[in-house]
Amino acid sequence: MRIPQPIAGQVVVITGAARGIGAALAQRLAERGAQVALLGLEPEQLAAAAARCGDRAAWFECDVTDPDALATAVAGVQERFGGVDVLVANAGIAMGSPLSLSDPAAYDRVIEVNLLGSIRTVRAFLPLLVRNRGYYLQIASLAALAPTPMITAYGASKAGVEAFALGLRTELTGHGVRVGVAYLSFTDTDMGRVAGRSGRLRLHDLDAAITRIVNGIEHRSTYVYGQAFIRLLRPVRGLMPGVVHLLGRGPAARFETALAQAGPQASSPIGPGGRADTKARANDPDPAPESGSRP
Repeated sequence: MRIPQPIAGQVVVITGAARGIGAALAQRLAERGAQVALLGLEPEQLAAAAARCGDRAAWFECDVTDPDALATAVAGVQERFGGVDVLVANAGIAMGSPLSLSDPAAYDRVIEVNLLGSIRTVRAFLPLLVRNRGYYLQIASLAALAPTPMITAYGASKAGVEAFALGLRTELTGHGVRVGVAYLSFTDTDMGRVAGRSGRLRLHDLDAAITRIVNGIEHRSTYVYGQAFIRLLRPVRGLMPGVVHLLGRGPAARFETALAQAGPQASSPIGPGGRADTKARANDPDPAPESGSRP
């Protein structure tokens, strides 16, 4: 087992940090002595999350799909902290809809934020990670292992970020940068609660998932499991599409019928994070990067 590196004193950048996994992870790492940079779209939520982290935190308003906004955030992080030791690519949105009923722009946006946003984030911060021989953790999902109907945009994006991160792992070995992928099932966050209600699913404890992620960061693990049972599924992932197909056909048909009756608004990105992304694009189709910090 790899010897853990204490997180105290290290600089950790977390995207999608205004709420949910990102905000909770930032707070836990700050409690362990890390310096944390929180990136996201919601200034008030980011400021509140950073305040909970104490004096070692700063926040930056940033759309991870916008290279200019990312460049501004990188400059701000470098000025505030001097470098980056850990990058957690967590920003993501989701929607639940069959392809035939989904809004094309919303469907494509899920893939843009989750996949291209992660790629652009890593590209922007990579020079600082290489300089510090750091660690990049990509937040993926159980959906990367088990392709699931009605969330095909989300599943495709999470399978994509898994493939991206694991391929990059080999590229970056010679530069001293370690890479990991974290897999989570439905977790008790804002987005998870919305998805859980629609699918009548039991949500997994957020604190327990954060503990597992922090442990993965300290060990710079290649694979991090937000819930223990996911570890058992990775070796049999080849069987998962068939299992999902057999068990999911009936529920998928019923869900499609219900969604068709609900109307187009039912296929919008879910949860406060999804609404924040939709609002940001509606209010400013060509956003100028902004940043804020808490000294």
